Amino acid sequence: MIVSPICEMLGIKYPIFQGGMAWIADGKLAAAVSNGGGLGIISAMNADADYLKGQIDIARSLTDKPFGVNIMLMSPYADEVAEIVAREKVPVVTTGAGIPAKYMPRWAEAGVKVIPVVASVAMAKKMERCGAVAVIAEGMESGGHIGELTTMAIVPQVRDAVSIPVIAAGGIADGRGVAASLMLGACGVQLGTRFLVAEECSVHQNYKEMVLKAGDISTAVTGLRFGGNTCRSIKNAFTRNFQKEEYSPDATAESVALLGVGALRKAAVEGDKQDGCFLAGQIAGLVSKEQPAAEIIEEIFKEAEALLKGAASWVK
Repeated sequence: MIVSPICEMLGIKYPIFQGGMAWIADGKLAAAVSNGGGLGIISAMNADADYLKGQIDIARSLTDKPFGVNIMLMSPYADEVAEIVAREKVPVVTTGAGIPAKYMPRWAEAGVKVIPVVASVAMAKKMERCGAVAVIAEGMESGGHIGELTTMAIVPQVRDAVSIPVIAAGGIADGRGVAASLMLGACGVQLGTRFLVAEECSVHQNYKEMVLKAGDISTAVTGLRFGGNTCRSIKNAFTRNFQKEEYSPDATAESVALLGVGALRKAAVEGDKQDGCFLAGQIAGLVSKEQPAAEIIEEIFKEAEALLKGAASWVK
């Protein structure tokens, strides 16, 4: 069995987090991942405190295991959902799209462990100074909003720069990715794309089919021209139109930002293959079947353990 300090810290069996995917990572999926031995995470996305409280209640009705909440700090409801996390004493909060410093004293008071997503060494060091118990170093292979560094590049550099545990994210979907991440210095992994096809994931079936049919070059990056809203998703009419519009002579940062409004909901909730934005990582080509979340986790770690036990065969 793989032993990791993150497991002892959080009270989980396997060192694996489920990504906080907006419109997808709800209380049902989080509970299934936590029951499977990982850390399930509810996405607060752009929703208000009532929505988040409802999803926390759902998760607690389905599991007695630890789970977390992901807060997008640019949300207009960030203040109120941050307070709900503290009031409900959610075990873990992960953050993205900003600096959570102003919330951290309140979370610490409530016993909430803070694990921000970072895309650079500088951000990781700042989060450690602010009191984060660990960081998630995410490479640009991941689905959704991405930075500039690959997982292979960012994980060892962040590991060398901070003394807190590092979780690897981006381009990981099986035991090989877990084993590689551990060798890079991570003590755990975060997966999003693989959990899109968990049986307990309530995303539209069209979304799951897009992931299952994806190949190695099936994703595209939009929002590169002006930065700040760079996303990876599965190629479709939406991505083609977005790229065409963002490089048109009349495009501005503001007009490009509006192109994606509502597109993720169209994909995740409505299954709109034409105008929906199907966020997924480059590793989607390795995802080939729908399974229960617990089975996904067990399969991944069985493979990782076998690989790590055989690693000595490379050393003579």
